[in-house]
Amino acid sequence: MKKVTVGIIGAGRIGKLHIDNLKRNPHVRLKKVSDLFSDQLKDWFETSGVEEITADYYDIFQDQEIDAVFICSPTSTHADLIKLGAQHNKHIFCEKPVSFSDQETLEAYDQVRKAGVQFQVGFNRRFDSNFAEMKARIKRSDIGDVHVLKITSRDPNPPHLDYIASSGGLFMDMTIHDFDMARHLVGEEVVEVYAKGGNLVDPAIGEKGDIDTAIVTLTFANGALGVIDNSREAVYGYDQRIEIFGNGGALVADNQTSTNLKYYNAGTVESDKPLPFFLERYNDSFIHETEQFIESILQDRPTGVQFEDGIMAQRIARAAQESYETGKPVQVNYEIGRSYV
Repeated sequence: MKKVTVGIIGAGRIGKLHIDNLKRNPHVRLKKVSDLFSDQLKDWFETSGVEEITADYYDIFQDQEIDAVFICSPTSTHADLIKLGAQHNKHIFCEKPVSFSDQETLEAYDQVRKAGVQFQVGFNRRFDSNFAEMKARIKRSDIGDVHVLKITSRDPNPPHLDYIASSGGLFMDMTIHDFDMARHLVGEEVVEVYAKGGNLVDPAIGEKGDIDTAIVTLTFANGALGVIDNSREAVYGYDQRIEIFGNGGALVADNQTSTNLKYYNAGTVESDKPLPFFLERYNDSFIHETEQFIESILQDRPTGVQFEDGIMAQRIARAAQESYETGKPVQVNYEIGRSYV
C-alpha cells in the first residue's frame, strides 16, 4: 500500500487533532513532529503515533523521506514555513489564515506555484457533511439563482486574552471561516464588504484592540447579498447555522446537537443544546479534510481548498477590518496576481 510520509510543525491543540486523525489513515506514515516545547511533550509523544519528535522544524524540511508537511504553528510563522516547504518540494497543508500580510501570502503563493506541490488551506467547514450537501444542491440549482446568504457563527466562550492579542482580530481569526464558506456556497467572488462591530461581551477584549461582536454584509459579483453575524460568547453552546435563499427555494443547515430528540409536555418543548465547541461540532470535517489532502497527493489531483481560496478569504477579512475602522463599505480586490492595495 502506497503511503504519504508526513511531518507536522506545531503540536498544539490543532496539531494534535490532525495527528490523531492522520494516525487512523492507513495511507499515512507519521514520521516526525516539531514543536519548540518538545521537551514538555514527552509523555504525549509516547502515545502520539509519531515516530520522532524534535524542537527544530528544519529537521522536517531536510528529511528526504517526508512527502508532506502540516503547518499548525502560529499564523506569524506560516508564510516562511510555506516557502521552506515549497523550496524542499514538500506538499503543504496550512492552517488558516495563510498570513496577516497580503504581500507575504502572495510571495508564498508564487513559491508554491513554482514548486508545483499540492497545497491546501485548513478551511475544514467545507468538508462538513451538511454544508457539503448544501453546496451540492446549490450546484444542481435546487434553489435556482442565489439571492441571499445568512451565516450565524458564535463561539460559546471568548478565547484567552493573550490569544486575542496575537490572533489577528475577530475577522481574520474567526469570521475568516465564514468568508470562505460564503464564497464557496454562493460560487461568486465577494466584491464589497461592510462591517460593524463592538465590545458587548468583554471590555477587556476591546482593551486588547479587538471586538467580540460583529455584523458583516457582503455583496457578490452576481449581485447576491450575504450577512454574517458573529459573537465570541453564546451561553447556550457553539452556534453554527447557514441559510441560503434563491428564486427557486431555500436551504437551511441548523445546529448539530448530541441527539435530535425533543421533549413535549403541557408546559414546554425541550431539545438538546448545540454541541459545546468546534472540536465536537466539526470533528468529522477535520477527518475528511485530511483524508482529501492525502488523496490529492496520492492521486495527483487538486486539493479541496486551493491557495487562491486562502488568499481571497484573507482579503475579505482585511476589507472587513478596514470597513469596521472607517465606517465605510470597502471594495475587495479579487485579482490574485495583484496585491490587495
